[in-house]
Amino acid sequence: MQKSQGHSRLALWAVLACCGFVASGCVYRINIAQGNFLEAKQVNQLNVGMTKSQVRFLLGTPMINDAFHQERWDYLYYFKDGKTQKVDRRLLTVYFVDDKVERVERPPGEWIDPKIPKVPGA
Repeated sequence: MQKSQGHSRLALWAVLACCGFVASGCVYRINIAQGNFLEAKQVNQLNVGMTKSQVRFLLGTPMINDAFHQERWDYLYYFKDGKTQKVDRRLLTVYFVDDKVERVERPPGEWIDPKIPKVPGA
């Protein structure tokens, strides 16, 4: 009688472990998007000589406002895909001199539109 009770406990633990492994794959993870969502058509319109108000109209207000660097605007974007856990980070920095764009730093190559966060249930 002891052996069959031991086998049934072992079988119960095996079933519970299998259920745990299966259920762990069913966890829903949300997409996380933070920062300034900038499209290529916006970034490509940015030119040296534009005023701060023109840049703000085109790209919006930067998410980070550095009190020590008033003449530098950083546009950051962070997207983490909930399903794949893949992370996309973008940084665009605009430098001003006398309230006009002096230079723009951005990743090399063509600006590719970031992933658009999906709305759950849509």
